[in-house]
Amino acid sequence: MSRFSPVERAELLAAVCPIARAASAVIMPFYHRGVVARTKHDRSPVSDADEMAEQVILAGLAGLTPDIPIIAEEEVAAGRVPDIGGGRFWLVDPLDGTKEFLKGVPEFTVNIALVEDRLPVLGVVLIPPTGALYAGAGPGSAIAENAAGERRPIAVRRLDPDAVVVALSRTYGDSVRLTTFLAHYKVAGQIKAGSSLKFCLLAAGEADIYPRYGGSSEWDIAAGHAVLVAAGGMVETTDGRPFLYGKPGFSNPDFIAWGGRA
Repeated sequence: MSRFSPVERAELLAAVCPIARAASAVIMPFYHRGVVARTKHDRSPVSDADEMAEQVILAGLAGLTPDIPIIAEEEVAAGRVPDIGGGRFWLVDPLDGTKEFLKGVPEFTVNIALVEDRLPVLGVVLIPPTGALYAGAGPGSAIAENAAGERRPIAVRRLDPDAVVVALSRTYGDSVRLTTFLAHYKVAGQIKAGSSLKFCLLAAGEADIYPRYGGSSEWDIAAGHAVLVAAGGMVETTDGRPFLYGKPGFSNPDFIAWGGRA
C-alpha cells in the first residue's frame, strides 16, 4: 500500500471537513432540546445524537474512500469491526465528550482521522456549539476555521519551562502520576476541558502540555493527534515511545501530548 501524497491528503482533508459539519448539524438539535442517554457495555453513555452523527460520517467516508475501512466508536460497540490489515483506516468518534454533551457543557467534538502505517496523517476536530473546526494533514498544514468558514493557520508555541500552561481532562485531571509529572515544571496555569479540545489548545498555541493518565480509546484522540502534529507538536507514550494506532481493542496507554519543546 502506497501512502497518500501531500496533495492527495490535502484533497481528502477538504472533503472531510464538510462531513464533520454535516455530523454537527445532526448533533445540535439534540443538544438544544436534550436527549436521553443509554449505557453501553463498557458503562459509557451513548445517545441518539452519537448514533445518528456516526451514520452521517460513515456514509460520507464510504462515498469518499469506499476501499478504506472505518473504525467508528458506536460500530465497534455493536461488534462491527472491519479488517484493518491493509494498514490504512479511518478512526471516527462522532461525539467525543458525550458526558459534557449530556450536561449541556459546550465542550464536545466531532473527530475524524485517517491512519496510515499506524500513525494519524489527517485529522478534523469540530466543536458543534461554536462551529469552530481544527484540521491538518501533515506538518505545517494545521488550520482553524470559524463557523463562517474563515480560516487561519495555527502552530504550537515554544515551551517556556518557567511558565507552562497545562491542558487537563475534566475526568482524568487528578492523580499521583499527574502530580509527579507536573512537579518537573513551573506551571503557570491549567486549562480543564472535555473531549479532544485539549489537543486543539496545544495546536493553536494556547497551552503547552496535555498529560493523560487514564483510559481512552484511539478514536478519542487520533484526530486531535493529527491536528497537533500538523501544527508542529507530537504525542508519545509516558516512557517516550512513538504513539501508534491499530492496537488491540483500540485501547490507549497513558500518553503525553506536547506543543513546542523548549
